[in-house]
Amino acid sequence: MVEEKIMFTSIDDVKSFAALANTKNYDVDITSGKYLINAKSIMGIFSLDLTKPLTLVAYCDDDKAFLKEIESYIYVDETSANEE
Repeated sequence: MVEEKIMFTSIDDVKSFAALANTKNYDVDITSGKYLINAKSIMGIFSLDLTKPLTLVAYCDDDKAFLKEIESYIYVDETSANEE
């Protein structure tokens, strides 16, 4: 299983991410608080608060290729990065 914090900065990000998730033969979910949606659903993603980081859960064996594909969406908390 792969779990990462992600964030979208544009409508095109959401479209591209959903298209990428649809190429996978395993489940890909996004959680936000108590909500869990299918990441393959553009409408589902748009139902979430996209101004905050989301949690991506991909039900695959540590798929390094998938992590590489989503690296532009991975959220990096600037405040904690500056503290190090």
